[in-house]
Amino acid sequence: MPGGVLTSRDAPSFEVHLDVFTGPFDLLLGLIAKHRLDITEVALAAVTDEFIAHLRRASQGEDAGAAEHLGQASGFLLVAATLLDLKAARLLPAAEVEDAEDVALLEARDLLFARLLQHRAYAQVAAVLGERLADEARRVPRSVPPEPHLAAALPELVLATTPHQLAALAAAALSPRPRAPGVTTEHLHAPAVSVPEQVALLEQRLRRRGAATFAELVAAEDAGDGARAGGGDGGAGAGAALVVGRFLAVLELYRRGRVQLVQPEPLGQLLVRWDPDPDAGVASPPPPAVLP
Repeated sequence: MPGGVLTSRDAPSFEVHLDVFTGPFDLLLGLIAKHRLDITEVALAAVTDEFIAHLRRASQGEDAGAAEHLGQASGFLLVAATLLDLKAARLLPAAEVEDAEDVALLEARDLLFARLLQHRAYAQVAAVLGERLADEARRVPRSVPPEPHLAAALPELVLATTPHQLAALAAAALSPRPRAPGVTTEHLHAPAVSVPEQVALLEQRLRRRGAATFAELVAAEDAGDGARAGGGDGGAGAGAALVVGRFLAVLELYRRGRVQLVQPEPLGQLLVRWDPDPDAGVASPPPPAVLP
């Protein structure tokens, strides 16, 4: 059988003569791995004797060196140990599995078969690699220089950079680069109107007055105070920001349940009424939309 586990081109074939099998040793391994031959029927002692006799005949014939004999012996010991473990596992009593140790022993049988198949796979791959190496050893690279007229056309290599300049370039390329400028906040400005401050301001006024329309809350006479409270200058821009800030403040007070919003008619005046006790429920009907 070509490409056997323990055969080579220079050494005679390792034949096994048993009661249940006669033939090459690698064929015996293949039958065991394919479960076509029970390992319990194989006498490993007889296989070992056959291998020792094979080594003696090979040594007398001087067909292979000591290294070849040592390699065959090492491979046979590995396979024989695997077969011995496998046979010991198969000879265990096949009783009902009762504990984890029995399960482990049953799993060991499959592991031993896997080791046997793995050994054969490595041996076959080694044989293929050996053939490839032998084929590549017959290849010779082309060492012919270019023709003279082509060699004359090659430009002359001029090195204009000294070793010191090359070291300086390498140091510049490998040195850490300066950090990129960070993001500045100088262009940012404080809001013209602070909503939390407007919430506090409206809370004070509604506590004092009880109710007021939204137009009264953003009246012109309050724009200066609101702008100063928000950090603005009281101009037209601050007035628009004040309206937005007061509106957001009213919504915040409504969310907190501190005010009630009443609009008697569509698109009418929005009355903001202070609710001193938010848990007391809805109060009496609202007063007129426009206060005197």
